[in-house]
Amino acid sequence: MAKKSLLAERLDAIRERMATAASRAKRDPAEVTLIAVTKTAGPETIREAVQLGVTDLAESRVQQLLQRAAQTQEMGQRRRVHGDDAKDTPAAPRWHMIGHLQRNKVKQILPLIHCVHTIDSLRLAEEIDVAAAKVDRRMAVMMQVNASEESQKFGVAVGAALHLGEQIATMPNLQLVGLMTMAENSDDEKTIRNAFRRTRELFEEMKWQKIGGTNFRHLSMGMSNDFEYAIEEGATLVRIGSALFGASTADDVNDN
Repeated sequence: MAKKSLLAERLDAIRERMATAASRAKRDPAEVTLIAVTKTAGPETIREAVQLGVTDLAESRVQQLLQRAAQTQEMGQRRRVHGDDAKDTPAAPRWHMIGHLQRNKVKQILPLIHCVHTIDSLRLAEEIDVAAAKVDRRMAVMMQVNASEESQKFGVAVGAALHLGEQIATMPNLQLVGLMTMAENSDDEKTIRNAFRRTRELFEEMKWQKIGGTNFRHLSMGMSNDFEYAIEEGATLVRIGSALFGASTADDVNDN
């Protein structure tokens, strides 16, 4: 039997940790999806991840997302063109935008992405709604909540989130599918869990009020250093970068 690559070993370990965390919370591990944050990964590593069954990828910066999404699209096109001769070439995965999105960048990324996780203002939501209408698409979006109440972080305040969610849910070209948050970068488990718990409670309140309808079902919470806590608190999507691809040399709170 061939020796597993380092990436395959890391992926197996992460999936095992995800499953164990779900089991501790008496949840089905199948309810939780890994989103691989590709910030530190090169094209061949991304290709390998997709071949290993990673179907969701993410970036926090527009330029990197455009470049990498185009590369994976090309992989998928080669597979379709060459058929059986290119069985090892993965189909294009789903791309997620998980970083702060400026309104003037919306048109660039809209054709390439599956979901925007970081809606934090009415103006941004309106911009995406207008752009989606022009390409005849209903765009999946998530509202970013600043549950840790840190001034340097983007995201709508917990107290204002319900109202913004109601507004987003009325936009004809947007589909509000859930909430996203980042916990404080802390060693204190209680502090981390509090942010996730507050977001889950808000999520449950919005579901009770039927905001977003039946498609409102995702909690994007947890990164490399806290994804197990996030799963135990209800995350359905975890955004993992450095634990899978190796440590980053840059300082970016959105994709560690």
